[in-house]
Amino acid sequence: MEPPIALGTTSVRALAPADLAGVVAIDASIQGRSRRGYIERRLQAALREPALHAQFAAIDERGIAGYLLARVLAGEFGEGERKLRIELVGTRAELRGHGIGTRLFDALSTWSGRHAISAMRTQASWRDHRMLAWLDRRGFSLAPAQVLECVVDTEKWSPERDDAMGPADADDATPEIDFGRHDGNDFERAGRGAADVRSMTAADLDDIVALDRRVSGRDRRDYLRGRLQEALDDSTLRVSLAARRGGVLAGFLMARADHGDFGRTEPVAVLDTIGVDPAQARQGVARALLTQLFANLVALRIERVETAVTPDDEALAAFLHATGFVPSERLAFVRPVDNGA
Repeated sequence: MEPPIALGTTSVRALAPADLAGVVAIDASIQGRSRRGYIERRLQAALREPALHAQFAAIDERGIAGYLLARVLAGEFGEGERKLRIELVGTRAELRGHGIGTRLFDALSTWSGRHAISAMRTQASWRDHRMLAWLDRRGFSLAPAQVLECVVDTEKWSPERDDAMGPADADDATPEIDFGRHDGNDFERAGRGAADVRSMTAADLDDIVALDRRVSGRDRRDYLRGRLQEALDDSTLRVSLAARRGGVLAGFLMARADHGDFGRTEPVAVLDTIGVDPAQARQGVARALLTQLFANLVALRIERVETAVTPDDEALAAFLHATGFVPSERLAFVRPVDNGA
């Protein structure tokens, strides 16, 4: 019989680069394979933008006992309030069920209260009963948003030209606009030749900021510049497209390759943004952007794309369903944060 675990010797602190090996080992024991590259990218992202990441480690006499990684949503999906997305959580096998996860979550809750976070978000498969129970015990409830997914169909999504666009060059950018706004999305016309679609570049930033302002009603240049820098630091994980008609920016799209958030075991593309200038609505721009996105995903050997819509986004949901998106087995969860903590 295993000796009793002395939880009193466990402390929680910020995750450090030296913790990488311990986190990779625990994650491998959970997933059945090593995901060192994915975890290393998450730690590097926190080093680049420490204000947008909350990463904690539980430490005992053997080293890493558990970890919790989360990222601040400071503008994604048109959010006006700061929210926190829990991306990865794990505990050493012999410590599961002994309160390590609770300690990590308490540390995250305290951090959230001190950093003006209004709510925590995450996702889980409805089949992951252990995670669903963990979220329930911590006060999470189903979020209004529905997760949608689509299999990348090489026949349906081949572009007019034979080859997909390659990875972005050093000037490429991946700024985002309000994904929740649907009044500019094209859900009628499906013409591939509706716009000139290409990879975003740094030169697109001013036009994107202006288009974002028209859609969201806010000036989010700082946020968009930050996402641009993130893309320049690691453009291989982003697919960012700009659509122009007559030389004028008509819309843009951003998706990221996800190799492990929320317990995923296979790579998936997460569609964060698809927006069209209201003046260019119903001209096939959104369809042209999705066509090129799927062509690029084929080249990247990613077989599934995922996104989320809220109940009030009826037109956006209709457009996505018409282009092959269906409800996912993954569920979205949310929990409010007490900023008085």
